[in-house]
Amino acid sequence: MRSYKSISEILNEEKTFKKFKTAVDGYTVVDEFHEVFPELKKVAKAKKFENSILFIHAENSVWRSELNLNKEKIISKLNKFIGKEVIKKIKFI
Repeated sequence: MRSYKSISEILNEEKTFKKFKTAVDGYTVVDEFHEVFPELKKVAKAKKFENSILFIHAENSVWRSELNLNKEKIISKLNKFIGKEVIKKIKFI
């Protein structure tokens, strides 16, 4: 008898979809950034995700500096939100 797999099983099991799944996870972080950090809604916005790097726009240099000091905590909290290590680095723009 033939066994069928769901799309989620295929995406999780097949190595060829690893880059695709990582990209989807990264864009989920961009879309859900303010759900994880609602207090930053007025001063920072996740702009894009590329090559395991999350690009965040900060309102001004003071906030950019403050966020830069806390980037390891930000990375950790976002990866925990996704459930795996997706973000390896943050760049502030």
